[in-house]
Parts: sequence; C-alpha cells; structure tokens
Amino acid sequence: MMRQLFLFDRPHRFVTGTVGTPGERTFYLQAVDGPRVVSVALEKQQVVVLADRLEQLLDEIIERTGTQLPASDTDTEALSQPIDEEFRVAAMGLAWDGDAGLIVIEAQAPTDEDDEAEETLLEDVEDGPDALRVLIEPRRARAFIERARRLVSAGRPPCPLCGQPLTQNGHVCARLNGYRRGISLNP
Repeated sequence: MMRQLFLFDRPHRFVTGTVGTPGERTFYLQAVDGPRVVSVALEKQQVVVLADRLEQLLDEIIERTGTQLPASDTDTEALSQPIDEEFRVAAMGLAWDGDAGLIVIEAQAPTDEDDEAEETLLEDVEDGPDALRVLIEPRRARAFIERARRLVSAGRPPCPLCGQPLTQNGHVCARLNGYRRGISLNP
C-alpha cells in the first residue's frame, strides 16, 4: 500500500490537544506550518508515554552533550482549525538527529501486520502505513512535554484505590469488589 507521509521540518506549531469534555475527550497530535494543518488522533496514555519518552531523550542529550536545553514558551492556544483526523495513531517512534540537532517524532497509522509497523517506523519507505513525522528543536520538545502534562492532568481525577477515572457519581471500584465508591470530585 502506498504510504502518505506528512512531513514537518520545524513547524510553526507542534502540540497535543483535546476536543470534548473530560471523560469524553479525543486527544490529538497536531502539526501546523502556515496554512497546512495535520491532526492525528491518539489515546490519552499515548500522550503520557510520548511526554515521558521525550523527557528521557532530552535528559540523555543533556547528559551526553553537557549542554542545557531551555524550554520555549508553552503554547496554550486551542488546536488549530480545521481538526480533520488523518488517522488514529497505532505506533510511535522517537529519535535524535545529532547532525541537525533535532528531535524526530513519528506517529503511524495502524497496519494489518505488526511487523510492517516496526519495519517502517522512522524509515523513508514508499510502502507502509501513513505517518506524521515532525522534526523539532529540543526547546520546543520541552514546551510540548509541559503542555502534554497539563492537558492530561486536566482530566477526571483518578480513584485513590484503583487509579481508574472518577465520575461525578463515583465509580464501580475493582478494589472494593465492585461496590460503588462515592468519592466527591470537589474537595
């Protein structure tokens, strides 16, 4: 299958954002450069993992090079319009391009075969799943991490026993053998 690669080299914006209310939000990665806007949907946990892995990569870069990587101002604006989902993310890859001094982030669409995703992730091939590849400066990666963490923490609070999200009426907690737990969301 012919691959569509959405490539952004130092885009004007690369952010994560949501549409909807807590509990019903859809998470997106969005790259914007001029009039070009590409949005891909992903799970909340994928946002958490991406932010964590980016931070680990930045820490490793600092350790190896001995240079500090300051953050740029965090983008607090809403996602750019239109938000047309190109695909739902199935796999992600992360790399450091030492020659260019850029972080490479790739989000890839699902494939019929798991091996195909691993073979094409961060590779320049003609066949394979669609992908969004973004190259950003380390300072922009720090701003992305900060925004992602704020976005994730703005959702429903977790149950202190099982970690599942709470609703206004509590939830059926697995740690309490299925008994409804009535925890107030307001302190």
